[in-house]
Amino acid sequence: MGALDHILECSGGGSWKVKEVQRVEVKVKMDCEGCERKVRKAVEGMKGVREVEVERKANKVTVVGYVEPSKVVARVAHRTGKKAELWPYVPYDVVEQPYAPGVYDKKAPSGYVRNTHLARATSAEDVCSNVAFIVMLLNVEELHGK
Repeated sequence: MGALDHILECSGGGSWKVKEVQRVEVKVKMDCEGCERKVRKAVEGMKGVREVEVERKANKVTVVGYVEPSKVVARVAHRTGKKAELWPYVPYDVVEQPYAPGVYDKKAPSGYVRNTHLARATSAEDVCSNVAFIVMLLNVEELHGK
């Protein structure tokens, strides 16, 4: 048992909260190189940031490091004066069927759709759509059977 462990044990602070490396993706509207530079500088100055990647055409900033997502969004919004939010899109390939209304977003970059857990159809809607599909199949079978 080391001296630090002994001090922590005596003071009642026996558990350490260790931050993990996270990948935080933020959506920020950037029009020009100046906007891109401003956003990059705002994030690079944060404690714990290891890597910053800015995709201006996609309006996306990716931050890797020992950071909290809410603090990254707050820092970008405060330092730049721009609206910032966590990246709301997922690649088109990972979205399950059926798509819910609101999943298709005209502002989404190509190859992306809205995250389905945010705009997913409820189970009742899924059941109703499945029932309607079965009824339609039965009607088609009746027409072809006669």
